[in-house]
Amino acid sequence: MLHLLKYSFLSKIRNFNIVFWPLIFPLVLGTFFYFAFGNLDEADFQTISVGIVKEDQADLFFTEYLGQVEKSEPDLLKTKEMTETEALKALEEKKISGIYYVGKTPSLTVAGNGMEESILKAVLDSSINTENTIQNILKKNPQMDMGTVEKLLSTQDMVKEVSLGGKTIDGNVQFFYALIAMACLYGSFIGFGTALGIQANITPLAARRCVTPTHKLKLILADQSVAFIMGYVDVIVLILYLRYILKLDFQGQMEPMLVISFFGSLIGVSIGTFVGSFGKMGEGAKVGIILGISMTSSFLAGLMNGGMKDIVEKSAPFINRINPAALIADAFYCINVYADTARYYRNLITLAVMCVALVLASFFMVRRERYDSI
Repeated sequence: MLHLLKYSFLSKIRNFNIVFWPLIFPLVLGTFFYFAFGNLDEADFQTISVGIVKEDQADLFFTEYLGQVEKSEPDLLKTKEMTETEALKALEEKKISGIYYVGKTPSLTVAGNGMEESILKAVLDSSINTENTIQNILKKNPQMDMGTVEKLLSTQDMVKEVSLGGKTIDGNVQFFYALIAMACLYGSFIGFGTALGIQANITPLAARRCVTPTHKLKLILADQSVAFIMGYVDVIVLILYLRYILKLDFQGQMEPMLVISFFGSLIGVSIGTFVGSFGKMGEGAKVGIILGISMTSSFLAGLMNGGMKDIVEKSAPFINRINPAALIADAFYCINVYADTARYYRNLITLAVMCVALVLASFFMVRRERYDSI
């Protein structure tokens, strides 16, 4: 048996498709993802310059509010007091993004409708809402001092966006979960090579193996074991690369993540073996089917569109229950975001049942193959 395992591994490791697609391609794609939006939250946004034009009866609260914003977020706003003529000229020359008119009621003048203008509008609205809130509080509690009012309104450090499981949500992590799911399904290329290696009508090597006295079941088990180990190692390498090289924080323990990868690798290899076991279909057509299954499943799991999995859940939830990539990605969510163990085990059991069904179907299809001559 060890002899079979050794030469099965050597034959697979020399195959470009088996090495590139399950191992190299996910690493390259993960790197592209990282540089595209993996550290988007740490992006260096340009400071917004804004002119301040003070009018008669200037709103002192708004002036103080801008000072606090500039102090607490020095990279967000840079204010400069100007005359109206200077401010309009600077706005026209695009030296500033907007003009705050500080009068009895503060107002904003902009020359466009982009991101910077939207932020300036949000700052103005926030100032007005804050001032109205303070006035309402003082009307109901005139004895309240301003220090207490400021503490009531200062919720920035008291509120944090978290999931139901108490863990911070990163909107971009879904792409990397779908990427790991895709890497698991790309193990189907390894399983596909396993199926071809025992079909005498496909390759000369398979023809030689079929005339040996070794039982076909032993050949299948040896090839399947090597294929699974290679696929599993490929996924582990990807997870370690994402977590420790690219420094992506999945906020979950490695043990459950390795368990998910275990079942994900099984389903990937099983799909490849099943498709490769189809009778007289050509090799090119089988590769097309594998690519179609892998990419369609990954797309529906959110690899290209982060909201696709939720769209499918709302319109056709049954697809998410049988889509292997969605099950893998959802299992990662269950341990890293939702903290939903029941859903986690349901996903793993579904993957296990699918694996058993595919392997049995593959075995029976290959077992009944007979050849007039080899």
